[in-house]
Amino acid sequence: MMNRRHLLQAAAGLATLPVLATAARADWKADYPELVFATIPDENATGVEKRYEPFIQYLTKQLGVPVKLRIANDYAAVIEGQIAGNIHLALYGPASFARALMNGAKIEAFAMQVNQDGTKGYYSVMYVKADAPYTKIEDLKGKNLGLVDPNSTSGNNVPRFEMNKMGIKPEEFFANVVYTGSHENAVIALQQGQIDAAFNWWNDENESMLRRMERKGMAKYDDFKIIFKSDQIVNSPFAMLTTLPPELQQAIKEAFFSIDKNDPEAFQVMTDGKQQLWVPTTNAAYDGIVELNKFVDTLRKS
Repeated sequence: MMNRRHLLQAAAGLATLPVLATAARADWKADYPELVFATIPDENATGVEKRYEPFIQYLTKQLGVPVKLRIANDYAAVIEGQIAGNIHLALYGPASFARALMNGAKIEAFAMQVNQDGTKGYYSVMYVKADAPYTKIEDLKGKNLGLVDPNSTSGNNVPRFEMNKMGIKPEEFFANVVYTGSHENAVIALQQGQIDAAFNWWNDENESMLRRMERKGMAKYDDFKIIFKSDQIVNSPFAMLTTLPPELQQAIKEAFFSIDKNDPEAFQVMTDGKQQLWVPTTNAAYDGIVELNKFVDTLRKS
């Protein structure tokens, strides 16, 4: 039988467990007194800041350390920042995430965006003006094409993959191929007549970059028409550095997957109310995108 002394020792040991657990959870804050979250530039800097600021404030509150929003100039800046370890959390497009992995970033996808209808994919579409005579990509020979960024999934890699299947080499087929820098800029360039067609992302009739711009008074959806739509692409991931302490990684996941309960307004602002709560994911979900990137790389070399 256990005597009183043994019982007291056992009780004392149990009493230290929460203290030790608390200390473990708090230890990471000494090494990470500040965290950096970055996102690929879909919109202009003002739009990104307005969309993400409530979310950044939410993360700061939940994690107990300041979280800073880094507005990247281009997709490569997010990739390079995570490779260097200067960006702890990031929202990628599928191709830019795959590129980061291919370039040696020590990152793990942990959350995937989910559309309002529960689907987990989106499309690359080609827009032209609604009154333009074009009805298919082949009609645009000798015209000006707008792509988004070399590391954009729907704005570059999928378009190049799809056009290759049609026997189209963009730099030879079009008069000019220009990178606009963001999905928003691609629409603006088309709107202003600087290009004749633009690739962009599109979920469905209710949500796309063009719909977002319409809600902000920047464009009218009916002023454009879609003349090409790709097969579905896996949705975008949030990724964190794998070098972060396990306690911090867990805290981040808990914050992400409880935002709908803890701060629904921040989630509403971030998603325009057009998404369901994110779902867990892993790097394996983007194996196909890695292969897509490799294929597009061969096109660039040929």
